Amino acid sequence: MARVTVEDCLEQVNNRFELVLIAAKRARQIANGADPMVPWENDKPTVVALREIAEGLVDHAVLEDEPQEVDVDELLMEELAVAEAAAAAARANAEAVQNLHDAGPSED
Repeated sequence: MARVTVEDCLEQVNNRFELVLIAAKRARQIANGADPMVPWENDKPTVVALREIAEGLVDHAVLEDEPQEVDVDELLMEELAVAEAAAAAARANAEAVQNLHDAGPSED
């Protein structure tokens, strides 16, 4: 299928609003590394998702996917590392400002 139209997709999905939700969800999956179900023709993920819908390969079931499990400990460790780096940068900045203040105004 060289070009895909909304009408092609509406033969598979009855509601335009549901079509938007399905296409957006599937396009995100493809953009995040999911294998496309149709040949990739140098298209953007949205076009690939619409082609999959038009060919009847993707339907509303894509909306019911289980959310991915999140490793809370890993996320907390990443957030802690970011916070520690920000605190270190703030301390270095404060020290530099204090050093400039202690040095006093320069005479030209």
